[in-house]
Amino acid sequence: MTLNLSSMNLTLLLSTFATVFLAELGDKTQLATVAISGTSNRPLAVFLGSSSALVLASLIGAIAGGSLSGVIPADWLQLMASLGFLAIGLKLLWPLLSGAGSAATADD
Repeated sequence: MTLNLSSMNLTLLLSTFATVFLAELGDKTQLATVAISGTSNRPLAVFLGSSSALVLASLIGAIAGGSLSGVIPADWLQLMASLGFLAIGLKLLWPLLSGAGSAATADD
């Protein structure tokens, strides 16, 4: 893997930043960081620890994605990721879709 900054696609860089930034807002990682920071008087150490963890996790994802794209076509990877997110969304919505949420309200 070589890093060539002169040929880096600025549009790809910005869209990746925006996507990850928006995805991370309000997630459990941010909540954990807030909780740890609230119990510590060292916010810089919490920032450095949490940002290093995010960078490492992103690096692993980028390397894995680059490696997988050599074996599996990019369209298939995008389809698998989309289906994974769809499955997670349906699992979260299942109580509402199956009527379990309305049964609890009918008892009130």
